[in-house]
Amino acid sequence: MSTTDSALSYSRGAIILHWLIALLILGNFIGAWTAEDLPRDAKLVVMGYHKATGIVILLLTLVRIGWRVVYRPPVLLQTLKTWEAALARVAHALFYALMLAVPLAGLGLHSAFSQGKPVSLFGLIDFPALPVGFDKPTIGLFHELHEVTATAMLVLLGLHVAAALKHQFIDRDSTMARMLPFLR
Repeated sequence: MSTTDSALSYSRGAIILHWLIALLILGNFIGAWTAEDLPRDAKLVVMGYHKATGIVILLLTLVRIGWRVVYRPPVLLQTLKTWEAALARVAHALFYALMLAVPLAGLGLHSAFSQGKPVSLFGLIDFPALPVGFDKPTIGLFHELHEVTATAMLVLLGLHVAAALKHQFIDRDSTMARMLPFLR
């Protein structure tokens, strides 16, 4: 890979974190939707995995933010229009905010609903609850925050995928190849 190529590509670590977090987020949406129609006992098991995965997403997002500080992202492609470059920056900032906000709101909901019990991370360790109230208004607040931020994440994910597909199949530029090296 030439110097120019490396300046335009994401690092291997950034690519791994991108796809790992993306798959975990997708899995958590599928788990939450699936759990709605399950019997209570099965629902509790699925939601236990949902909570644990949410904490993992939160922790990996912190790693990803640290990675981004240490390993600067590549420059935006010069083929992008000014509005596309601005929108890409806004979308990335929103993704980071939501990758923190969704699991934190979920942890707040768990903390309030469980009256401060920790979240079990797949039976391996316990992640501490947030110091929040245990009353119905607090539970309702965190429930609403979790749903609103998760819905915003879903919308942003849809726009992100649509933009990636536009760049790949309409613009035919190398935007997608920056996160999918096999497309180079």
